[in-house]
Amino acid sequence: MNTDKYIPPVSLIAGGAGFVGANLCTLLLAEGRTVVVVDNFCRGHERYLDIARSTGGVLKVIRADLSRRNECLTAFSEASEFGRIVEVWHLAANSDIPAGVADSDVDLKDTFLTTSELLRAMKINAVPDLYFASSSAIYGDLGEQSLHEAIGPVLPISNYGAMKLASEALISAAAESFLERACLFRFPNVVGVPATHGIILDLIRKLQADPTVLPVLGDGSQRKAYLHVSDLVDAMLYIARRKDTGKILPINIGPMDEGVYVRWIAEQVVARVAPAARLVFGKGNKGWVGDVPRFHYSVERLVSLGWKPRLDSTGAVLRAIEDIVRQESQ
Repeated sequence: MNTDKYIPPVSLIAGGAGFVGANLCTLLLAEGRTVVVVDNFCRGHERYLDIARSTGGVLKVIRADLSRRNECLTAFSEASEFGRIVEVWHLAANSDIPAGVADSDVDLKDTFLTTSELLRAMKINAVPDLYFASSSAIYGDLGEQSLHEAIGPVLPISNYGAMKLASEALISAAAESFLERACLFRFPNVVGVPATHGIILDLIRKLQADPTVLPVLGDGSQRKAYLHVSDLVDAMLYIARRKDTGKILPINIGPMDEGVYVRWIAEQVVARVAPAARLVFGKGNKGWVGDVPRFHYSVERLVSLGWKPRLDSTGAVLRAIEDIVRQESQ
């Protein structure tokens, strides 16, 4: 008789109580996985995990600041009590670009040091696979050039993008040293709920405060690609479950179009929330220091792997407006 005790595999989501993490958590639980969320709750909330909990899977939550070595190692020790950690989804990072411009320590601590300590803990605990939430911000401002994974040099124009790129470099070195697999998911602008930041949430809240006027950062000529969060997490899981993509895979995830204009987004929010409001635009084509006003995102590598989004930028934005209006009215 075999007396070996079954040890369930554990998926650890760093930053799992945030916007993307909460949506990913639901899909991982639906796969039947044991999921451990580790979060410092600076932006995330436990209530964001309510839908995930309704799946009935095994979900555990640990509060920890993963940029602090002792807290990170302790979190891994606690997570290991629920099974063997086989993969880490690294979504823990600063997501506020202007905050990082005002204080560079924000991105250094919440993005880069978090990456460094997670990799240390993964090495100690022999965790083989890492899936990292990177960003289109690593490319910098390359104008109308098609941003593909082999383009270079990449010169970020924000601390946010710089620390994402530095994190990618650390992960690349770890893949040479001890990781069995690493995927570097380069996100575009992601929209949906639970919304914690972003243009749509910002515009809706401005109109709720004053339904007569809507000030917009920049002149409205900024054009960007937008992906709905449901498509994003579906793409990440699709790629992660393939075993033919090599040891390290940098990959753009995004829609297959060239995006929509900020002016159009503002017009759609006004039409939905306060039709009588007057739009007031700023000057210049940047909303803030470090903003990339226009970029064309190539997703040829993603499409070649057999995945396509359900929504284009227009559909993603329109759906997100409805979702966020509902969120903010509760």
